[in-house]
Amino acid sequence: MKILAIDSSGMVVSVAVIEDDKLLGEYTINHKKTHSQTLLPMLDEVVRMLALDLATVDAIAVSGGPGSFTGLRIGSATAKGLGMALDKPLISIPTVDGLAYNLAGSSALVCPLMDARRNQTYTGLYRFEGYQMHTVLKQCAVGIEEILAKIEERGESVTFLGDGVRVFAPYITEHCAVPYTFAPAHVNEQRASAVAALAAQYFKAGKIQTPAEHRPEYLRLSQAERERAKREQYEQKQ
Repeated sequence: MKILAIDSSGMVVSVAVIEDDKLLGEYTINHKKTHSQTLLPMLDEVVRMLALDLATVDAIAVSGGPGSFTGLRIGSATAKGLGMALDKPLISIPTVDGLAYNLAGSSALVCPLMDARRNQTYTGLYRFEGYQMHTVLKQCAVGIEEILAKIEERGESVTFLGDGVRVFAPYITEHCAVPYTFAPAHVNEQRASAVAALAAQYFKAGKIQTPAEHRPEYLRLSQAERERAKREQYEQKQ
């Protein structure tokens, strides 16, 4: 089984190819360039370096949200275009789940933290039995204080990872009442290899969709949609 995976849900953009239990290649960039500039050239480079015939890919995996609205749309459009052109199924991996899978095999509770702005985080809670991931709390958009309260209720040690760590580390240091660690740099943010590895499990379980069926999961309204809703509420009151 060969899977091509894309993750452009945050500042990081990443492309990977796995075949069965082997990572054939991965290209990850964490730099202030738009994903519209980087994703397709990265994909082309991976295909070239691996001498990859895209027709041999069994499925296209993509980080399906939440995350950056623009980044998710770019990744989604790329995956859908590839799926349609190659007549391949898509596998949509929840972004927070894919991020948590960076720490597959961890003995501690795993808590991804993605910066969702407005003092909120896209987060969830996960634990592993070997390399099998179990969802303790499904991905959600909440305040940092709410996810810390849920962690403290469980009373377990926890490892935090994600771009939200840089934002919320001072708050965690001051308020987290259980033993905690922060993941090291090489597994701290989104990686397409983790998306691909998790997608392999989805594929075996039949969790696939057609390119036409795929839609990103945003979890909350965009800023433009929130502002429009406020205007409409204001107009209704006049």
